[in-house]
Amino acid sequence: MRYINFENEPSISPDEFFMNEAIKEAKQALAEDEIPIGAIVVCKGKIIGKGHNLTERLNDVSAHAEMQALTAAANYMGGKYLPECTLYVTMEPCVMCAGASYWFQVNRIVFGAYDAKLGFGRLNQKITHPKTLVTGGIKENECADLVRSFFRNKRK
Repeated sequence: MRYINFENEPSISPDEFFMNEAIKEAKQALAEDEIPIGAIVVCKGKIIGKGHNLTERLNDVSAHAEMQALTAAANYMGGKYLPECTLYVTMEPCVMCAGASYWFQVNRIVFGAYDAKLGFGRLNQKITHPKTLVTGGIKENECADLVRSFFRNKRK
């Protein structure tokens, strides 16, 4: 893994840069015929966990991209809490994944596309950790298009 110095890359914000990395994970899921959602965990400018949906391959409804990335990051850090970390995910987390972020105590969640049906934001209560900051809509169209085209192709 490499550290990114954004002073040398002024044309892109850190959130856009890291969302691009999450999109790479989503495209890997797509190549594996999984719903194309990708996630990464970043700590102090370094990617410490990656994941994409594995629900079909593992036959496990809890094998969401966020769960894979958070678990990998916790293993990397050698502990169960990630208070200095940011979770980047291409789709607004579901209630399960937002709840997991609570227990991991992530500092920030940055997501791409909003999910009006299954995203945790549809609830009128905060289920993330009280200190967790949430930012949505980063590269929203690109992230949403991946999922839309996946389901459009499935319906053919």
